[in-house]
Amino acid sequence: MTRASEPDAAIDDHFLHTISELAAPSSAVPPRQPVRPGSPVTGTRLLELFDAQAGSRHLDFAARRLGAQGLGYYSIGSAGHESNAAVAAALTPADPALLHYRSGAFYLERGRQVPGQKPLSDVLLGVVASAHEPISAGRHKVFGNAALGVIPQTSTIAAHLPRSVGLAFSLGRAAKLGLEHQWSPESVVVCSFGDASANHSTATGAINSALHCTHQGLAMPLLLVCEDNGIGISVRTPPGWIEATYGQRAGLAYFTADGDDPVRCLEVARHAADWVREHRAPAFLHLRTVRLMGHAGSDVETGYRSRSEIISDYERDPLPATAKALVHAGIAGPDELVQRYEDTRREVARLAEDAVSRPKLSTAAEVMASISADRPDAVARRATGFPDPRRRKEVFGEQPPEAEGPLTVAQAINRALTDELARDERVLVFGQDIARKGGVYGVTRGLRKKFGGLRVFDTLLDEQSILGTALGAGLAGLLPIPEIQYLAYLHNAADQVRGEASTLSFFSDGRYRNPMVVRIAGYAYQKGFGGHFHNDNSVAALRDVPGVVVASPSRPDDAAAMLRTCVAAAHEDGRVCVLLEPIALYHTRDLHDSGDGNWLADYPSPSAAPVEIGRARNHGDGRDLTLVTYGNGLPMSLRVAHRLRERGIGVRVLDLRWLAPLPVHDLLEAARATGRVLVADETRRSGGVSESVVTALIDGGFAGAIRRVTSQDSFIPLGSAAHHVLLDEATIEKAAVEML
Repeated sequence: MTRASEPDAAIDDHFLHTISELAAPSSAVPPRQPVRPGSPVTGTRLLELFDAQAGSRHLDFAARRLGAQGLGYYSIGSAGHESNAAVAAALTPADPALLHYRSGAFYLERGRQVPGQKPLSDVLLGVVASAHEPISAGRHKVFGNAALGVIPQTSTIAAHLPRSVGLAFSLGRAAKLGLEHQWSPESVVVCSFGDASANHSTATGAINSALHCTHQGLAMPLLLVCEDNGIGISVRTPPGWIEATYGQRAGLAYFTADGDDPVRCLEVARHAADWVREHRAPAFLHLRTVRLMGHAGSDVETGYRSRSEIISDYERDPLPATAKALVHAGIAGPDELVQRYEDTRREVARLAEDAVSRPKLSTAAEVMASISADRPDAVARRATGFPDPRRRKEVFGEQPPEAEGPLTVAQAINRALTDELARDERVLVFGQDIARKGGVYGVTRGLRKKFGGLRVFDTLLDEQSILGTALGAGLAGLLPIPEIQYLAYLHNAADQVRGEASTLSFFSDGRYRNPMVVRIAGYAYQKGFGGHFHNDNSVAALRDVPGVVVASPSRPDDAAAMLRTCVAAAHEDGRVCVLLEPIALYHTRDLHDSGDGNWLADYPSPSAAPVEIGRARNHGDGRDLTLVTYGNGLPMSLRVAHRLRERGIGVRVLDLRWLAPLPVHDLLEAARATGRVLVADETRRSGGVSESVVTALIDGGFAGAIRRVTSQDSFIPLGSAAHHVLLDEATIEKAAVEML
């Protein structure tokens, strides 16, 4: 039997020494009896708590040992936080759990509640990054299990809190809409995090959003569990800070317990969970814990804490505290508890040896398989599935949009949103100013009146909360279409797309998904309005996120059809899609001359051929030059092509339409048709779209001439000054002539 090494051995020895000094109980108490008069906690429950805590402790020892041997990874541990098993004991697998990374004991206790589960093995397989690990298949060490209702989270910087709030909100919304989902109508969402994370703007914003909902009388069955060990890596949390900050918040019920008082932990956790379940309102459970053995396996705690301070935490260790409670209550003797502890050590050692022998992910294809599903045939069927004619008549009246005549981009998107809301009762449309006002640009005008405030609603002014609502709605079986009012507003919340939405399928081996279509009003060229925050051409943060679809329609017919495709991809494949809508083209009607109406287009019938993800659109068939563009670059390039054709120069314009994935096949085909490519890119020269376009051409073996024109590496200023840094037609035309 292998013992833990320093500093683990000190914790191990302290437990064994503490228990060995306890006097055996004078009489045995039946385990089914309360451990003290008036308490709902029985001896059996306390023994279950001890077993979960002991299992978690030995998992920590094993993880550190495997790491030292080069066989394990990411040995951030749960030692000192094992009181969170009491929270699991107060809940059931019907209560979705989004957990802090120190939740080993919680996971073991929940695993005990479902027959046939092997939670000890699960954790060890994650430590060694085995492909047999049951949630992420070795992609990351996370606590997750679909059968246990544990949704895998990296839980870094409290990024999972907005999703937790969104899920709690969406459970109530789905119930009001009468929609079924995998959770119970009485479910409570539990979200755990540390005291350092409680200070992060993501956490404070999410909690504020929860209270904002409660203030309006909306259901918010959310149990927030702050495991307060007083330190974030090496930065100390001021004593009393968590209680001072959250102990008296209006609308937030506050409960607290010390981790080294197991009976109180079980009682308070039960009280808090029952309170949330009954009131459908948020509660804050403050667990005072300690952090044993440092922040993680590589952390040298003595570099910032004195030895006496470290040792003093041993007296608050929840594991010996639970053993003492069992002995003092007459439930078990010291020898029995030591035997259970050592039996767990042997079992973990056996499972660790087995875990090491299990296979790892062995190819790039295996690693990437869970990033996103890709079923184009199913997506095409959904995109072209005709909505119920009677329902369409209810929302459109006697004149469906395809009979309405030519539309603008804004009108086409509005009609497409109407169709999707009419087609599927799970679709929600929400964001800042989108309901009563109908959006800053009128794109969502009339939707709330047609579909009601349960499905079309305004949110508070916080992009993290908007996206968190979408993340939670997807988990509740809904199909969210959130709006970010301006592209520049996305950047403060981009991690909700990058670190949360895009990773859930990856870290759950496809068992959990984030179906969502994020509409973003973006790009530049607005006349007479705004500056940096209303004219933004920075899309790099979106384009390199694995699995995220970035659509960029320019024309009205494409806008409607591509929105349909994105909704279909979200529905069928659980895809995270972003629709970048060019603000300057929302209400554009003309292309070449005033009054020509050439930027209007008929609404595509719902049964029309779909626009496939990653397929470009050709305009013209010239043989002299290929102009590659997208967004606002399309009308500029079409005007340039028109003028060049009048000079006898044959130009074809390729509208990329999709920025991720890039339409590489169509790009290469259009490039080879002329042998000359000019990329007209309205984003910046550094980090802009054209960099990837040029790279794709070179990687694809294109040997012809390539040139690009872009906007400057600058923020966009007010007024006419913007013309000095943005791509314009004259620049495109000059470069085209020079190439010819």
